[in-house]
Amino acid sequence: MLNPADAAFAQRLATLLPEGTLAPAEPRYLEEPRRRAVTPQALLARPRETAEVARIVSACAQARVGLIPWGGGTGLVLGQVQPEGPAPVILSLEWMNRLRGLWPEENLMIVEAGMTLAEVQAAADGAGRLFPLSLASEGTARIGGNLATNAGGTAVLRYGNARELCLGVEAVLPDGSVLNGLTRLRKDNTGYDLKDLLIGSEGTLGVITAATLRLFPQPAATATALLAVIGPEAALELLTLAQIRTGGAVTTFELIHAQGLLFLDEAMPELRQPFADRPDWSVLIEIGLAPGLDPEAVMTGLYEAAEAGSLVRDGVIAQSGAQARALWDLREALPEGNRRIGAVVSHDISLPLSEIAEFLRRAGPVIAAIGPFRVNCFGHLGDGNLHYNVFPPKGGRAADHRDKAGSIQRAVHDLVHALGGSVSAEHGIGRLKTRDLEAYGDPAKLAAMRAIKAALDPAGIMNPGAVLAP
Repeated sequence: MLNPADAAFAQRLATLLPEGTLAPAEPRYLEEPRRRAVTPQALLARPRETAEVARIVSACAQARVGLIPWGGGTGLVLGQVQPEGPAPVILSLEWMNRLRGLWPEENLMIVEAGMTLAEVQAAADGAGRLFPLSLASEGTARIGGNLATNAGGTAVLRYGNARELCLGVEAVLPDGSVLNGLTRLRKDNTGYDLKDLLIGSEGTLGVITAATLRLFPQPAATATALLAVIGPEAALELLTLAQIRTGGAVTTFELIHAQGLLFLDEAMPELRQPFADRPDWSVLIEIGLAPGLDPEAVMTGLYEAAEAGSLVRDGVIAQSGAQARALWDLREALPEGNRRIGAVVSHDISLPLSEIAEFLRRAGPVIAAIGPFRVNCFGHLGDGNLHYNVFPPKGGRAADHRDKAGSIQRAVHDLVHALGGSVSAEHGIGRLKTRDLEAYGDPAKLAAMRAIKAALDPAGIMNPGAVLAP
């Protein structure tokens, strides 16, 4: 229940909006997926158009009320929850979910921020085009949140992060003014590119309400395989080989460690696995092909070349869409297997490709020096993004090792930083990693970020406490 001051603000705000726009926030708006933190109470606002968003933001700015933009609530760094402080307004754009326009001949579409990623993909597919951003949570995650966090996913290798897939945005700035930036132009050098400032800002500089998205031709066919590689160095050599042989057509190149497969044996035994003996390292590779190419022949040729170069020792090449889906099901089950086992601490890191093998060589002994933990490393090897997650010994409980979590995380992040990597690859900073940003961020960059935040949001209402620590 809101306190009297919050209730009075809610009553004033209600006079500016259509009936039904405001309501007490239900539990699903107050939690994050891993339930590590909750917003104790909040007012929920669900506008239907940009003008209503502008009224909400303007009212919050005048009253100095914090505002948390809420997409699908799927973020993993506490960007959508405010555990402490006065009750905020949670601004959900779920009712702003219209397709404003689609131009197949231009390979462009304009969508509102509340469309789920799956709905965006389906709209593109209906026009014979591809919107390539792909995430495990795409049925729930909304495109506004994807842009606000500069989401990555499995196809970054070929198509880039969310930022590379967006030409322009419409957004409400912290004073309630509307940035009308839904350009369909590929070239527009007319000053600062504010779109790139808002994308990845995690709702701290404004609220993205709509976006112009890039589309691509759909591949004529897809070649998919799960290949057991000799080691991480061999995996990177295989990636180079695949890119050369296909003219850069590799869409996905996912690294999988044996521990992840063993976790699936332990936690999800009903899931069928293709290898009787779990390889130490394997890669899931997907290649989007031009017309006239046979998927099985392309992948078989790649496998034979890799085998001749002593890069692979086994493999399963999908011969149908169903077999390809089964291989993807295995990859997409890894996070659920992790969840069921229970991690002591998880890491979302990125490294220069040439430093990945060195990181893996050095990180194992670092973890072993702290305790007898199990490590499951998997991720998007093609773009250098690893999920390096640490688990208790078999039969143990993660809760019994929480006292070591801080030491493990510092050790891993110190090593990543020393090798020129990032301690937040694709999940953002949120409220979970603000201290990490201060510890490892470039001082000049941090100073510029604070100056930009102060200039655009002097009242500090936009997602307070996220990205930049108070």
